[in-house]
Amino acid sequence: MLDLATPRGAIIAAALRLAAERPWAQVTLADIAEASGTTLLALKTEFASKGEILAAFTVAVDDQMLAQAPRRMAEQPARDALFEVIMGRFDVLAPYKTALRSIAGSGVPEPALIRPLLASQRWMLEAAGVGTGGLEGGFRIAGLATVYATVFRTWLADEDPGHARTMAALDRRLRRGERTLTRIDEVCSGLMRFASAAMPRGFGKRPRDPDDGSRPAQPSTPSPGPSL
Repeated sequence: MLDLATPRGAIIAAALRLAAERPWAQVTLADIAEASGTTLLALKTEFASKGEILAAFTVAVDDQMLAQAPRRMAEQPARDALFEVIMGRFDVLAPYKTALRSIAGSGVPEPALIRPLLASQRWMLEAAGVGTGGLEGGFRIAGLATVYATVFRTWLADEDPGHARTMAALDRRLRRGERTLTRIDEVCSGLMRFASAAMPRGFGKRPRDPDDGSRPAQPSTPSPGPSL
């Protein structure tokens, strides 16, 4: 998944390796530069913080997850498709589980991670054939972020090779989230219908040209020829 032949890949891999060896809060950018075989100056050209390194790792996970995600079958419920996609993401993350425990347990917030993690929710929904556009899509992304954050913590502590605890927690949370999102979709649809009904007739249309049919047409003046 990580292309170690590139400077960025080597830096990300070194960061994860160090996180697996000691608490993430104790890992510095200088440590990561040294472990990746580069200089702090060279690291600075790629990343401005540890959060940006983790954000790049998150994007790489998204890419691998999308590459291996199965296409949703025509009759497959969205919940089942999303279950497969999320468990597939955990499979991609499995080699880095020890490092992710260290990072999750550091207690140090990483602001640079917020946008990539929300983007990950969007890509998981899209991979499962669930639309993410409009107001309803925004609620789905936020809802899945809550589900994923809870199940991710369960996955970190799940030592069973079959991930029985993780799968049970994911199934339970998805079923609960499905009911909630169904109600939210109904509310959003109702708000859209209300907005359409409340909007004045002709709202947004181009106003009629006052000269359109209200005055007799004036003789046109021949246009001059092209200038030389």
